[in-house]
Amino acid sequence: MPNIQPFQGLRYNLAQVGSLSDVVAPPYDVISPEEQDELYAKHPNNVVRLILNKIQPGVDDEINNRYTRSARELKDWKASGVLVKEPRPSLYVYHQIFTAQGKEYTRKGFMCGCEATPFGEGMVFPHELTMSGPKADRLMLTTTCKTNFSQIFGLYPDADNEVQNILESAIIGMTPLEATDKNGVLNRMWIVDDQEVIAKVVELMGPKPIFIADGHHRYETACNYRKQLREQGVLTTDHPANHVLMVCVAMEDPGLIVLPTHRLFRNVPEFTQADLHEKLGEYFRISTVGEGVNVARKAWALIEMQNDQGTMALFTAKDGKWNLIQLTDKGREKMAEVAADHHPEWRELGVAVLHSLVIDTLLGLKGHDKPKYVHDVAEVEADLKGTDERFPLAALVMPATVQQIQELSMVRERMPAKSTYFYPKLITGFVFKPLE
Repeated sequence: MPNIQPFQGLRYNLAQVGSLSDVVAPPYDVISPEEQDELYAKHPNNVVRLILNKIQPGVDDEINNRYTRSARELKDWKASGVLVKEPRPSLYVYHQIFTAQGKEYTRKGFMCGCEATPFGEGMVFPHELTMSGPKADRLMLTTTCKTNFSQIFGLYPDADNEVQNILESAIIGMTPLEATDKNGVLNRMWIVDDQEVIAKVVELMGPKPIFIADGHHRYETACNYRKQLREQGVLTTDHPANHVLMVCVAMEDPGLIVLPTHRLFRNVPEFTQADLHEKLGEYFRISTVGEGVNVARKAWALIEMQNDQGTMALFTAKDGKWNLIQLTDKGREKMAEVAADHHPEWRELGVAVLHSLVIDTLLGLKGHDKPKYVHDVAEVEADLKGTDERFPLAALVMPATVQQIQELSMVRERMPAKSTYFYPKLITGFVFKPLE
């Protein structure tokens, strides 16, 4: 069973840093070099200096590098009072207020320590594959700084919203800490240190499975760090490294939305609509949506109206046409053949159909360059019109649903990369979890 617990968080001292909006940052893996520079310039104590310290070519070595610099910054900020430790173990209620697709949402959850149990050995489930490079990078940072800076994003089932309701009652009348990110998302956090409230939450969460929505690399890093300490003989039952910093959000939360991740393919052959009919026509119904880049919005509207994972749109740059393709029964039989080693539910995923059947098999592009991932149709249009890079092929595809994440996680099946995009990203910098 997932074992969650409160922890004594390390937080920014507002008397020293001023506005939290100046010191928070997105997760490290979505920060571009340009944004890294902007965050560095924004405030001398911005969290980017901890989570993504700059590489210094010609200077970095085993003693002085981005990880050791992060550790020195952390030590200095604690010594100078920029960061202060919570006096009591606490849970941290976390709201994100944002606008998506013209509607305002509030996503509600809470931060805690969650036992770092390797996938397959407990009730924490992944849904996406991970890569060795990011895990090695995060393990170096964790080993050097002995702190969790960024939260894992976990989902748990709670049809009656029982857990969050307890916490919402506990924060009535309390003033939240606030920070607004570059996308205009308002982040709010309340500290709950009432031990009776915490005990109720811990008890209710005990039997619930947790599904990783985002942060797979960081979660596996936490498991690897815990293993590392165990092998060194320093891991006790109450060691803080047993638990990793996590935000828990109920799967039924009205503010939980999953946005699509569309694909723009570079360095692939130039296809036309006629080519699609020739190569895909046996397994898909193909219809013309229209001609011209701007037809992407119409194509996406048709996909949303169908609300079917087997319906997607392809843009063939050579003739400038958007094509709606819809998987047929024969196409499903073909998908079962080419993905025979995957669970039937996996074979129903739009992104799985796109990559395994359309791209790798029928278009013969297996091993193609990594596509550019774009979340907004307007961005798709802008990139296709742009002159910086040419994309001979583009695809609009439905995101996986929360239900699919749960079903596939329970059968220990990993989705293709970028199957989900939970908007907005969690902010980094509200609270850190010490691991010593």
